[in-house]
Amino acid sequence: MNGVDSHPLDLESPRLTVKAPEVRYDKQGNNPDEERIAAAILAFAKDFGRTAAAYMESCVHCGQCAQACHYYVASKEPKYTPIWKLEPFKRAYARESGPFAFIYKAFNLKPKVTIEEFQDWQTLLYDSCSMCGRCSLICPMGIDIAALVGRARHGMFQAGLVPHELWAVAERAEREGSPLGATAKVLKERIGWLAEEHDIDIPLDKEIADVLVTLSSIEIMKYPNSIVSLAKVLNHMEASWTLRSDGYEATNFGLLSGNFQWQSDMSMRLINAAIACKAKLMVLPECGHAYGALRWEGANIYGKTLPFRVLHISELLEENIKNGRIRLNPMNKSLTFHDPCQISRRGGATEAPRKVISALGVDFREMKDTGDFNWCCGGGGGVVTIHRADPLRYRAFEIKMKQIDDTGAELAVTACSNCRLTFDDGKAHFHWDKSMHSLLDLVADNLV
Repeated sequence: MNGVDSHPLDLESPRLTVKAPEVRYDKQGNNPDEERIAAAILAFAKDFGRTAAAYMESCVHCGQCAQACHYYVASKEPKYTPIWKLEPFKRAYARESGPFAFIYKAFNLKPKVTIEEFQDWQTLLYDSCSMCGRCSLICPMGIDIAALVGRARHGMFQAGLVPHELWAVAERAEREGSPLGATAKVLKERIGWLAEEHDIDIPLDKEIADVLVTLSSIEIMKYPNSIVSLAKVLNHMEASWTLRSDGYEATNFGLLSGNFQWQSDMSMRLINAAIACKAKLMVLPECGHAYGALRWEGANIYGKTLPFRVLHISELLEENIKNGRIRLNPMNKSLTFHDPCQISRRGGATEAPRKVISALGVDFREMKDTGDFNWCCGGGGGVVTIHRADPLRYRAFEIKMKQIDDTGAELAVTACSNCRLTFDDGKAHFHWDKSMHSLLDLVADNLV
């Protein structure tokens, strides 16, 4: 079909059936512009707590964050400097909540943000920020720029100024329980045919289980072998585990879109499901933002300490390799590992996958910039959903390709299905000869 572009979230076909949209600024609802501005400023103001205020007052405009951003490095365009992406948020702070707010407002030293500026910043806050946190790590003043971008997205959502694709998948997740149509009915059907095809027990909706396992829609719809691998590993461990149809989707597009209520709803589905089956442990899937949303924000949403442990799947693998419940055959391969930003740099689980890799007995070849300093694949933060962001995302992906190629490793491996999706898309776009593999799949395929 003429004028048709591929896009990674078209999971059923390598080609979309619609033309890529022209450059545009997306709006939800029909509110007048002044109401949109007021809604954004009010949402910003709610996030102007002590921590945000300290960050706002600390920036010395050194520009070091620019060199940490894959979008800036790939494009060399100043507008992609991470701290600049927060300009509307910073200006609203100066006018409404800062120590000199009265002066700034009275003399208009910090002009009120206009609707045109909010529209322009839509592409900076969403299209060109994966909230990977590399800028936060490098900031000499300790400003968590990635977290502030997340807060700025709260205002954008309230103003109805979210990229349409991202808004659509977030709304679908709130309405159906899954951003990609992986409803409870679809999950049950997939588990049924996977269990039969692979002759493996995949428990669903057990009333009582020690371990609640969660998934991402990408795994259910594009990488269903991940479900089989989970079952192989947990059955090998002789664990008491289950999937739950009332709480299985760990990908949190409420977090990515900027809607805190949707974020809370998605997290509470998982929390309530774990409580219902009296789980002692919740295992999060190979999904970066799922880890951040539940592991580090779940207790805040629940309102108290979670009554169960929360582990990323790579942490579960490492823990049970260490205690002997998982034993592995050695692999005769060379391998490099792509650190998912939200699991390693933002989540702190940097060493767990490396210990798993060590147990696999491979020739492990670290990238030049690795671990907490690893370069983002460019698809996180919801960016991979936004079609108009593809050209910039592909430019940033070239950094990642070079990183991997320079290692000379036979296999590239990661622990995030969203990263895998981004890699698959980049491979197709550039006709690259590398594929991204799942760490969980490697473990499942090499169990003793």
